[in-house]
Amino acid sequence: MTAPFLPLEPGRAVLGDEVYVRLGEAILDGRLAPGERLRDHELAEWLGVSRTPVREALQRLERVGLVEVSPHRYTRVSQPNDKAEADTFELVAYNMGMAVRMAAARCSDETLATAIDRLDDVIAASRADDHSGLAHASHAFFAVVTRATDNIALIQFIREYEIAIRRNIAGWQPFIECPIGRTAAYEQFREAFIRRDGHHAEEVLRRIHGFV
Repeated sequence: MTAPFLPLEPGRAVLGDEVYVRLGEAILDGRLAPGERLRDHELAEWLGVSRTPVREALQRLERVGLVEVSPHRYTRVSQPNDKAEADTFELVAYNMGMAVRMAAARCSDETLATAIDRLDDVIAASRADDHSGLAHASHAFFAVVTRATDNIALIQFIREYEIAIRRNIAGWQPFIECPIGRTAAYEQFREAFIRRDGHHAEEVLRRIHGFV
């Protein structure tokens, strides 16, 4: 099998984190396909590192559900499934509602303005009924909002599980199908967020995603 990625440059990275990201990205883009066996010595050779950071990365990927392990039998890429996708989307929707409430109360005016700029991209994509653009713009908006919460536990949780979240919501489609009604809801969300009314913003966001 051809190596799915180029060797790392150890002097430029924290190896454990970098190996985790590289293997996770390879799973996301299909270079490491669902069901594929993962052999630590082979991955280590491809990446140009020792087995230790590879084993650590595989353990982390198992914890977030991208890898499955049967001791003394196999380590392989897990298969996506509808249950994981639905549960992940529910978790993300509730977490982001909570993040919006915290950020609205805590962030600086400058950060609020940055978040609104990203939110305007969300609204533009919704108005154009561009589902891929809507997903991309929403990710950028919530990246700003998550940092704006200044909640270390939430930030670390999202950082650790981001790869799994991205995989499990790759097939996301808007809950509100009509672009006119959906865009109007996003505009209501914008109004509440810019007023720093976190409670109402959270309610509108959950309605947008079908969790009311």
